[in-house]
Amino acid sequence: MSLPSHRRTSSHKRRRASHFALKDKVIATDSATQMPHLSHKAAPGATSYRGHAIHVKGKEKKLEKLLAKNKKTGSA
Repeated sequence: MSLPSHRRTSSHKRRRASHFALKDKVIATDSATQMPHLSHKAAPGATSYRGHAIHVKGKEKKLEKLLAKNKKTGSA
């Protein structure tokens, strides 16, 4: 196993590490609901993103349950 041919100096290490800084997160707002969210991520509670429908797990079951509850309270 060979060794490195040149020593990595402290100045070289600092110049290389200058790219390690964290960048600020970009906050965007949803055009339909005006909810803030991270850039390139769907807003919480959104049903579509960039014109495409989002699959929400259990959405149909929740909707049926809500309709049944409203129907039950409306008839009483």
